[in-house]
Amino acid sequence: MNDTPSPSRARRFDTRAAILGVLALQVVLAVLLMGRDVLSVLPQMVRPSDRPAFDTPVAPGDQTRRYAPDDLPFAPSRDGAPGRPYRTSGDMPVRLLFAQSDGLLSLTGQIAPGDAIRMEEHLQTAGPVTDVRLNSPGGSVQDALSIGRQLRALEATTLMEATDVCLSACPYILASGVTRRVDDAAQVGVHQHFFGANTALPAFVAVESIQQGQGEVMEYLDDMGVDPLIMRHALKTPPDEIYILLPEELITYRMVTPAGS
Repeated sequence: MNDTPSPSRARRFDTRAAILGVLALQVVLAVLLMGRDVLSVLPQMVRPSDRPAFDTPVAPGDQTRRYAPDDLPFAPSRDGAPGRPYRTSGDMPVRLLFAQSDGLLSLTGQIAPGDAIRMEEHLQTAGPVTDVRLNSPGGSVQDALSIGRQLRALEATTLMEATDVCLSACPYILASGVTRRVDDAAQVGVHQHFFGANTALPAFVAVESIQQGQGEVMEYLDDMGVDPLIMRHALKTPPDEIYILLPEELITYRMVTPAGS
């Protein structure tokens, strides 16, 4: 009996081996990329930020603080200012709370997925909105951008009182005001965003998602009249930290309308 494989059978074996080899190489590359992504975020997962707590006062050059949207201790109110309605971000609503009276719409709490739809529904039944007050530790970037565009269509003023915070995705809503007023004691902070990217995905997929998200944010800020260079502070600040913008920086980047304007 002749056990030598025929040329056609040998070609089939060669093709199958080549396909299996390519698949094996793809699996190895995917594992390596996933491992690199996991290792890049592992320090943040196992080691908390060594930055000062959020309620520690900031000063020029010392503006980065620890950030955990569910458990941020708020600084006490300044002398003469009314008391803070919440002691920590954990006391705040887990999704935006809408409260409206005499043209003033207050948005309080975390920005949860779906809040943009809730905002649209609220505006359909609410009376005229002239001013929007913000007090939020942040949340969904996409919902914040959508809410911001809805508010810009109303040509409303956005504002923050001394006891308010506006962090992470919240500044994008702040940017939507045709006029933007922020008390010097209020806190506005920015940092990096995930844009829904899963760190377990291959690096090239995550990077593409992040780049698209950053491009959308920069286009949005430009449309709102805010200097996109404000994003340089966000891009340098990890997601578990927050960069608190000083009052003069808010004016420099046009996040706040100068007094008298």
